[in-house]
Amino acid sequence: MSDPSKSKMGPPIIGVSKNIARVRELIAHVAHTGLNTVIFGESGVGKEVVAQNLYQQSPRLGKPFIKINCAALPEGLLESELFGYERGAFTGAEQKKKGKFQLAHSGVLLLDEIGDMSLPLQAKLLHVLQSGGEFSPLGSEKDVKADTWVIAATNHDLKKDIDAGKFREDLYYRLNIIKIYLSPLRERPEDIPPLIDFYIQEYTAMLNHRNIEKPGAKVMDRMCAYSWPGNVRELQNVLKRMLVLGDSGQIVDELFNSERIASPTTSANASLNHHASLAKILDLGGKNSPENQSFSLKTAKKNAVEMVEREIIGHVLSKTDWNRSKASKILKISYKTLLYKISDLNILPPEK
Repeated sequence: MSDPSKSKMGPPIIGVSKNIARVRELIAHVAHTGLNTVIFGESGVGKEVVAQNLYQQSPRLGKPFIKINCAALPEGLLESELFGYERGAFTGAEQKKKGKFQLAHSGVLLLDEIGDMSLPLQAKLLHVLQSGGEFSPLGSEKDVKADTWVIAATNHDLKKDIDAGKFREDLYYRLNIIKIYLSPLRERPEDIPPLIDFYIQEYTAMLNHRNIEKPGAKVMDRMCAYSWPGNVRELQNVLKRMLVLGDSGQIVDELFNSERIASPTTSANASLNHHASLAKILDLGGKNSPENQSFSLKTAKKNAVEMVEREIIGHVLSKTDWNRSKASKILKISYKTLLYKISDLNILPPEK
C-alpha cells in the first residue's frame, strides 16, 4: 500500500512572470540537495508555498514537514519549542517534550520569520547548523542529533539587519546557501489573471458554489492595476468576498477607495507638517541644531528613527491595551526586543 502522505500535494506555484519561472527553476535544482535555503519576500507573497514545493520535490517527501513562526513566540518559549526540554527543566515542564528539530528528523523544518529571532537564539541555531544538527534539549546533559533540512523564510532585508546589529552575519551565510526571492504581486501583474483563475476554481469547490464566473474584463483590468499591498493573501481574501457577496465591481471600487484614502495623507500632510517634523527631528535651537558643532546627519537620523519608533510602538501598545506579547507579534519583533525598546524610548503606560 502506498504512503498517502506522498500522494498528497500542497498548493502549486501559480504564475507566468519571469520571477515565478525563476523560482520554479531554483526549486527544481535545489530540492534534491537538502542545502540550507532562505526564501525572501514581503508578507503574503507565498513563501510557505515555495517551501512546500521544495519539500514535495525532494527525497524527503512523506517525512515530517514542520513549521514554526519565529515572530509568534517569546524567546524562551521559542527556544523550548525548537529544541525541546526535559521534565523539570523549568516551571511548568511536567513532562519531557521533543522540539521541532527532533520532530522534523529526516524531514523539513521551516523557520518562518527568521528575521525576528533574537540574537541569543540565533547563536544557538548557528551552533546546531555548524554541528550537523546536534543540540541539547533544555535541562538535558545529553546531545541529540537530528537530520533536518532547514528552510528559512523572512520578509526582512537581512543584509540591513546585519548592518543594524539585529542579525548575525555568520548565521546569514550558514543559512543562505540558496536564496529564493519572491517578488511582490505589484511587480508581476501578469501573474494576477492565472492566480484568479486558480483560486476561483478552488474556492468555488470549497464554498459549494456552482457556475461562478470569473470577474469581467473591466474588473480584471482594474485588479491587475491595483497595488495589492497584502500580495497574494489579500487577493485570496478579495476573491472569497466576491464569491460570497457578488458585485465584484463594487468590491474593486472599495480597494481603490482605500488606496486613495491612504495616499493623500502622505502627500498633503507631508507638505503641511514638513517644517514642524523637521524641527522636531533636528531639535532646532537645541543641542542638535545645525548651528551647533556637534550636529551631524547621523544624529538627525537617529532622532528621526527614535521618534517614529516611539510613535508606532506607543500606538500598537495602546491598541492592545499594553499586551506586550500581542504587540510584539503585530510589530514582528521579539518580546525581548519590545521590552528593550519600551525602556530605551521611555514609553510609559497610560495612567489609570
